[in-house]
Amino acid sequence: MLNRLICLILGYFIGAIIQTGFWIGKFNHIDIRDYGSGNAGTTNTMRTLGKKAGFITYFMDAFKSCITAIIIHFIYGSNSDISEMLLILYGGFGVVLGHNFPFYLGFKGGKGIAATSGLVISLILFPKYCFMFTIFGMVTFGLVTKFSRYVSLGSITGIIGFFIEFVIWGLVGWLPLNNNEFIEASIVVLLFVILGVARHSGNIKRLINGTERKIGEKK
Repeated sequence: MLNRLICLILGYFIGAIIQTGFWIGKFNHIDIRDYGSGNAGTTNTMRTLGKKAGFITYFMDAFKSCITAIIIHFIYGSNSDISEMLLILYGGFGVVLGHNFPFYLGFKGGKGIAATSGLVISLILFPKYCFMFTIFGMVTFGLVTKFSRYVSLGSITGIIGFFIEFVIWGLVGWLPLNNNEFIEASIVVLLFVILGVARHSGNIKRLINGTERKIGEKK
């Protein structure tokens, strides 16, 4: 249990400190959370400060999950009696918590989708088709976003798709997890989904009401 907690705390502090949208906003003499949707994530940064700022925000927010996974790999690797993948999932969830609820910003950060995608990308560390998580995620997000023109819908669909794929991969034996670890890991991945959907509750209401802002649409 201690190893899980260490990874969770490690991820939280990395996720909170590397608050890219907020720091880019400060560099431009604004608090990004005072604009647009009011969060410090990729989409709001892009809409407020432009594509370059948005791309940098996405890259860095995804990268912090990857760097957390790499640190956990070097700390534990095969030296732990717990699956490395399970520990990386805990670390990634910590990153999302830190990104969404940074302690030094009044616990007001982003929505965690970029950080979650970084966790998905980090699973390429593992064999047996785990690289497909990233490919399927990109395809799902890309197609849904392209045809619906809603970034939020693409994000929600992508994160739910990751959970479905993770469960399928586990059931067919493609994950380096024993039965108990697979159940625990699935619960952790489900927490990613629950948190991601909860953070998009406002977007979901606007999607239902037909008032959600589409790509390229002005206020």
